[in-house]
Amino acid sequence: MFLTISTTGTPERPATDLGFLLHKHPESAQAFSTSYGTAHVFYPEASVERCTAALLLEVDQVALVRRGKGKGRGGAPDAALAQYVNDRPYAASSLLAVAVSSVFSSALRGVCKARPERAREALPLRVEVPALPARGGPDLVRKLFEPLGWAVEAEAVPLDENFPEWGASRYVRLVLVGEVRLAEALRHLYVLLPVLDDAKHYWVSADEVDKLLRAGEGWLAEHPEQKLITSRYLSRRWSLTRQAMERLELVRLADADDTVVEAIDNAVDADDEQSDTEERPVALAVLRREAIIAELHAAGATRVLDLGCGQGQLVQALFKDVRFSEIVGVDVSVRALTLAARRLKLDRLGERQAARLQLFQGSLAYTDKRLKGYDAAVLSEVIEHLDLPRLPALEYAVFGSARPRTVLVTTPNVEYNVRWESLPAGHVRHGDHRFEWTRAEFRDWAERVAGRHGYRVRYVPVGPDDPEVGPPTQMAVFSLADDHSTTTKKKEAAA
Repeated sequence: MFLTISTTGTPERPATDLGFLLHKHPESAQAFSTSYGTAHVFYPEASVERCTAALLLEVDQVALVRRGKGKGRGGAPDAALAQYVNDRPYAASSLLAVAVSSVFSSALRGVCKARPERAREALPLRVEVPALPARGGPDLVRKLFEPLGWAVEAEAVPLDENFPEWGASRYVRLVLVGEVRLAEALRHLYVLLPVLDDAKHYWVSADEVDKLLRAGEGWLAEHPEQKLITSRYLSRRWSLTRQAMERLELVRLADADDTVVEAIDNAVDADDEQSDTEERPVALAVLRREAIIAELHAAGATRVLDLGCGQGQLVQALFKDVRFSEIVGVDVSVRALTLAARRLKLDRLGERQAARLQLFQGSLAYTDKRLKGYDAAVLSEVIEHLDLPRLPALEYAVFGSARPRTVLVTTPNVEYNVRWESLPAGHVRHGDHRFEWTRAEFRDWAERVAGRHGYRVRYVPVGPDDPEVGPPTQMAVFSLADDHSTTTKKKEAAA
């Protein structure tokens, strides 16, 4: 198996920086032992103007068979000879994808201490794979790579050049050209090579879903061929495919993050200004955070979960309040968590401050033991981003499994939308909202949730409470029924 990655450069930004990004020196050839053969990395050319890195994978067929990997597709044994005589040593497949992830692991993560600015920027790249199995042919190759920004050359390899009437084989010669970050290019190859081969050399288990989501971060959730990619990558195991598709949908929803929502809130708040001379009203997002923090204080909560934390606006507000001893932000989007970490300057915090704060990735559609034992959980402008059939899963994960003493849920009040002059009639406030409830609909849902899980619930208006249509944001405050007397005593003591 053979793969090359080339780039061009200038004296100011030499092409040989590729060696720093791949963590492999252009002047040396290196060999890496694997459980299925030997991976070689070398540079056919390395100059200021042009640099090419090559990955050559020598597959040990005997080792593969001895490890029990000489099975045919679908798990059925091949004929005895076919276990040793097949395309595995020559055609790009999951073997090459695994070699990419192990040999270029730092580059795959976008890590380069020597040239961090180069790791973050798009490079003029040319990727060539001489023999790529493609079940679906050149058309499918283009459907998979072109949406990612690549110019694709996919030339079908004939079965026999001397007998053109025999037609094309299932192999293509692939050339990708584009301005792409190296880490992104490697992640595209890591996922799509085995997808095109439509086979893996190892048993696909549940941890493959996490591998797929890590490698597909930033592009798979929006890819037009997402379903095909997910199904083939997970060897058509339906249970794993369904789990991955659900998590990808949550990622897509999470990427419509608080930045957009807050911008909309600010825009519609500005419409309430009656003249340039009047005081500008406080943004609804700010009022919402203030109302949440006030309710957390009233509940006596010190250890708080922000579920669906997005880019960390609420986490940041909680962190500034010393009354909260532990704050945990949870989101399905790794991208959002990365932006939250930057907002909070996690890398600059002292040891004591850092001990108060955690960010971790997680899906609210699944139970998670890490969420148990907290005083309070906040779902701020989260539920309306989920399809209604998924709400019961979130409900059980939060109220049934995690069971914090207090749960705060905020969501738009659709009745108030008529007061936004900039919002067309019949439109929701954000294009990603799956629904927006009336006050009656929200209360009906909240009462049912509270009844099923042993909570009491009350309602708090957020923003100006219009006598006809209510407040712009509605908040439900859930308290565990057996904890109600304790909360009342804390409120009385505070008063």
